[in-house]
Amino acid sequence: MSLLRSKYYDHPDGEDAFGKIVATNKYAVSAGLAWSMFDVLTLSKPQGYLPTLGRFAYNTGPLMGMATAFTLTTLAATNARGKDDKINYLIGGFAAGGVFGAWKHNHVAGLCAGLFLGIAGVIKKMSIEQGWEFFPDTPLKQYGGVNIAENDWTIMADRPKNWTTEKKEEKA
Repeated sequence: MSLLRSKYYDHPDGEDAFGKIVATNKYAVSAGLAWSMFDVLTLSKPQGYLPTLGRFAYNTGPLMGMATAFTLTTLAATNARGKDDKINYLIGGFAAGGVFGAWKHNHVAGLCAGLFLGIAGVIKKMSIEQGWEFFPDTPLKQYGGVNIAENDWTIMADRPKNWTTEKKEEKA
C-alpha cells in the first residue's frame, strides 16, 4: 500500500503511528495550503517570494502540528490506558488545542479549541463505533463533460420507444 494512500482507520487505534500521522497530515496540509492561499491573496498580501513562503509556513506548519499532536496523543493514550474509547480522542483534541493556543499566543483560545476539537473527536469516535457517518457520502450529479450523449439533459422524459413522426393511414 502506498504511503500517501494510508487512512486513519486502516489499523486499530494504538498501532501504526507513522501511517496515522501521514493520514491526518494529508488533511492538515491541504487545509493549510488552501487557507494560506486565501491569506496570501486577500489578507496579508506579502511582497516577494520569501515573505509568501513564510506565510505558507506560518499557516500550514501549526495545522500539521495540531494533526500530529492529536494523532500521537490519541495513540499514547490508547496504549497507556489499554482502552480504545472516546476519552482518548478527547485527550487528543485537547492536545491539538494546546498547539493552537501556542500558535496564537493565547491560552484561552487553546482551551476553547481543545474543547471543540475534543468534542469533535468524541463524536467521530462515536460514529465509528456505532456505524454512522456525520457527513455521509452522497452521489453528486455531474453535469457536462465530454460524452454528454449518455445523459439526459432535457426537462422532459424520453419519448416512448414506439413513437413515429407521422401516422400512416390505410386506404381501402
